[in-house]
Amino acid sequence: MSTLIRFNKPFGVLSQFTDADGHPGLKHYISMPGVYPAGRLDHDSEGLLLLTDDGALQAEISHPKFKQRKTYWVQVEGVPDPTQLKSLRNGVNLKDGATLPAEVKQIDEPNLWPRNPPVRFRKTVPTSWLSLTIREGRNRQIRRMTAAVGLPTLRLIRASIGQWTLDDLQPGQFAVEDIHRPVDNRRLPDTGSGKSTKRSVRRPGNQGSVPKKSTSRRNPR
Repeated sequence: MSTLIRFNKPFGVLSQFTDADGHPGLKHYISMPGVYPAGRLDHDSEGLLLLTDDGALQAEISHPKFKQRKTYWVQVEGVPDPTQLKSLRNGVNLKDGATLPAEVKQIDEPNLWPRNPPVRFRKTVPTSWLSLTIREGRNRQIRRMTAAVGLPTLRLIRASIGQWTLDDLQPGQFAVEDIHRPVDNRRLPDTGSGKSTKRSVRRPGNQGSVPKKSTSRRNPR
């Protein structure tokens, strides 16, 4: 059995346990021993970060060869036109090569927590929200993609990775799940070869060992 943590990473927090360059690390929120991030999220991005104590599961979540679906809510400067959306869907040419096609659509502003610090707007330029799903993980890929089509990113929230979503986690909160994975077929739970059991939700400043028998709230999807 493996442990998986869903963490809503706040703006400005690093995807590592140690502090660096004036930014706090995960140790200020999660003190469970033996868990490590499965992938990363830039300090100026928010939302879902997964951690686990299972090295194989960590690789299956984060390694590019598994092409896990990652969905982001992106606030951009400007209003996208059909040509810009088509460019994102077809793949964007970046300095390190063309991206894979993305799933993208314009959405209403999500019901989100206020960002600290607030996003800096230009009063004369409207903003829009996109839902953008990719299967890659290049450095600052979403920001580079939207900038390449003329829609600079102002705010970036990762909403899901594979089958795991933010649900109702607020910034700094995390939820713990037990992942039951067959020893002879160690693949991701959403392949049908494993099951997950949610254990608890922890809030900022309430660190330490996680109770083994508790339940967390879950929003309908």
